[in-house]
Amino acid sequence: MPLALVALLVHLPSFLRPFWNPDEGYLATEARMLAHGGTLYVDVVDRKPPLLPWLYQGAFALLGSDSLWPLRVLAVLACLATALFTAAVARRRWGGAAGTVAGLFTVLLSVALAPEDTQAATFEVFMLPATAAAFWCADRKRWAGAGLAAALAAMVKQTGGVVLLPALYLLWRDDRRPGAVLRLLAGFVVPVAALALLTGPRDFLFWVVSGSGDYASLDGAWATALGRAAGNAGIMLAAAVPALVLLARHLRVSLREDADVWLWLAGSAVGVAVGFHFFGHYYLQLVPPLALLCAGALHRTAEPRRARFALAWTAVAAAVFVALGLTASTQPVTRVRTVAQAVDADTSAGQRVLVWGMHPEIYWLADRAPASRYLTAGLLTNFAGGRGGKGVGVQKAVAGSWTTFEREVEEHPPALVVDDSQGAPYAPAAVPPIRDLLAARYERVGTSGGAVIYRLRGR
Repeated sequence: MPLALVALLVHLPSFLRPFWNPDEGYLATEARMLAHGGTLYVDVVDRKPPLLPWLYQGAFALLGSDSLWPLRVLAVLACLATALFTAAVARRRWGGAAGTVAGLFTVLLSVALAPEDTQAATFEVFMLPATAAAFWCADRKRWAGAGLAAALAAMVKQTGGVVLLPALYLLWRDDRRPGAVLRLLAGFVVPVAALALLTGPRDFLFWVVSGSGDYASLDGAWATALGRAAGNAGIMLAAAVPALVLLARHLRVSLREDADVWLWLAGSAVGVAVGFHFFGHYYLQLVPPLALLCAGALHRTAEPRRARFALAWTAVAAAVFVALGLTASTQPVTRVRTVAQAVDADTSAGQRVLVWGMHPEIYWLADRAPASRYLTAGLLTNFAGGRGGKGVGVQKAVAGSWTTFEREVEEHPPALVVDDSQGAPYAPAAVPPIRDLLAARYERVGTSGGAVIYRLRGR
């Protein structure tokens, strides 16, 4: 179908490099650890729910773990599914033409950000089909389905659960029967509770709900975060300027008739803001409700030429970002590959390594087991993109992580330590446990791709 072709075309850049951002590297490394007997939230940890690591693990089990192309195919299908659910809602409300427009807006806006945010097979991409399905079900009074889909979204990424807000509004507006309320809430709570029991309630609650207090902070990064918030919001809104102008002309009508969609958009905006980091891929959560509102605005306008121009503008914006993805520098990929090749050359397949940095894809590319369950320096220092030294340090680590880390490296000393900090606030000189570990047991043997490599003495 044409919509599927458009979804494939705008995601062509995703197939042209081994990875787009460190989240893919983290997920790929997690999946390998799980495949080799690791247990999620025990010796394989992340601040995210379990469904996407399991999806990576399943894809690797079926098709091998040397490439992310199966996940990229699934990401295109996820984009298409999101567009189809969004189109179905628009078609039910405003007719077939509006459904086509909503589907196109969904696909086109899904790439209207920096390519590393939109071409990667990461959390937001796989969260969106479930959020759109939840809204689709609620729009049709299928309350159990809406709850289940909202739970699936939240178990890909926690903020996916905000789609419960418009579902609850529609429930209050259209169907206040106690049984309907019970079906919606049970549809959400039962799957989440089942996953918590499956992975261990205590560990699940810590990693998915309560263990990110210091991470969800502007400490040391407020200027960067606010600049990123404004920049990414501006980019996405710029991609739909003519449609938003038409929406503004019909704003009063839209607020009255599309209150559920506006509530979905507002809840999604809260989801973007949670954590105060405002990374570009967070903004993908805005795409389905924004696409619906734009489709409604184009339906209500009495000037078809303006409507066609609005859609064409967004198509051109998407084409620009696709072109940026096709021509983007491969230097970051080349650098990390160079480091991984050095690790591979200096270790054997059974040896563990420690990458002290924010690029866990080095483990995956080198095909070496991590020496610790903590795959980035961020979990041990609270570092995140743009955060200065103020919010970073041993005292800001995930609770109990340093005790666990030191036990792990004592029991299984890594054959190599790769210092990939490159002057960041978590450099070994600023982190005493790492500094002392290197001084006591390791010797510097060289550099690669800007990283400093240390070998275990007497190896």
